[in-house]
Amino acid sequence: MNARYAVRWAAEHGLPRLGFLALRGMGDPFARLMSGDEGYDDPYSLIDQLRGDGGVRVTRAGYAVFEYELCREILRDRRFGVRLPIDPSVPFPLRRYAERVVLPPNPIEPPSMFAQDPPEHGRMRKPVASAFTPRAVARLGDRVREVTAELLDAMAAHESVDLMADFAAQVPIAVIAEIMGFPAADRPLFLRWGSHVAPLLDVGISWQAHRRAMAATGAMRDYLAAHIEKLRREPGDDIFSLLVSTGDLNTTELLASANVLMGAGFETTMNLLGNAVPLLLSHSDQLDLLRAEPERWPLAIEEMLRFDTSVQMTARRVLEPVEFDGGVPLVPGKSLVVSLAGANRDPVKFPDPHRFDVTRTNAKEHLSFGTGMHGCIGASLTRLEILQALPALFERFPDIRLDGEPTRRRLSTLRGYSHMPVRLKSL
Repeated sequence: MNARYAVRWAAEHGLPRLGFLALRGMGDPFARLMSGDEGYDDPYSLIDQLRGDGGVRVTRAGYAVFEYELCREILRDRRFGVRLPIDPSVPFPLRRYAERVVLPPNPIEPPSMFAQDPPEHGRMRKPVASAFTPRAVARLGDRVREVTAELLDAMAAHESVDLMADFAAQVPIAVIAEIMGFPAADRPLFLRWGSHVAPLLDVGISWQAHRRAMAATGAMRDYLAAHIEKLRREPGDDIFSLLVSTGDLNTTELLASANVLMGAGFETTMNLLGNAVPLLLSHSDQLDLLRAEPERWPLAIEEMLRFDTSVQMTARRVLEPVEFDGGVPLVPGKSLVVSLAGANRDPVKFPDPHRFDVTRTNAKEHLSFGTGMHGCIGASLTRLEILQALPALFERFPDIRLDGEPTRRRLSTLRGYSHMPVRLKSL
């Protein structure tokens, strides 16, 4: 099985990785952006270079767009799909063999809705969406407040903590456990598996990272399969039990949907919480305004999403010939990178886009959650969690500050931190 995974890695990541490394060495900004070894630290200056005068940019990996209106249009256009091809430059025999290798269930593989075009997308999304209706999310509000208070109480016993491990990751994983019916004791398993699976969203990851991801997805598959069988025998009152009991999805589809629920409800929240803290600490005037006028927090959270989005990019497949305003003709079968971070820093849409401003009136128009039929299914839950957790953190620890340099995750698609030492109290 490892040999088959190695073939899949070579086709999807190994050869593109070599290409990116070669281009990066020549200073190519797109290769630098896509390589988690460099673009993770400051992607926005690279995005400004790539945006240039606008329009579709031709890259080694296909096409890329960085303008707000063009990104929004493509995300809502059914001439683009989400089932991505293996790079056509990969030798045909390798590509054909790799396409037949089935990976363990994960958020970027069919039958996950993230990798399905209509009509299958709608069939998969509809039952999962029940976890994120306004009523379902509102019912989770009390649990979010309880978890936040428990975590803050535990942190208060220490002068310094790792904000990512002790707070930013713990809030969403507790809520996901509530949705999925997992025992609290199993949360560390999913935190570890999630950190290993996250690199699959990038292109050109190392064989070591891919091997860890495959081991994690395999372990998650086994755990979730046993959990699904248990819920069939003994359903609980959690949302996932309801999804299992309806019979709308088979076991394979339930496994894929569980991955979606965990991804949609965890990564964005964890990364946004982590990104927000140093952002606010480095803009003390904005933090002071929020403390003086706490009713501004909802709009401030939208500005945080715009300014430093957790999900930097997504991708689409060209399904039919497309040309925008006499620009580059897009060839069917090729991939197109949609830069959500680029859209959110487009000066045409957001004047002075590199300025963090919690009073920005159109901040909520960001594309951090995407748009259209593939818009983030967990957006309302993320907003609820952040609105509860972030103000409570700064209220409980008014003297909070960084206690060393935070460590960025070396990823291109998901932007966040792996470690963030903070001091909670003044000396």
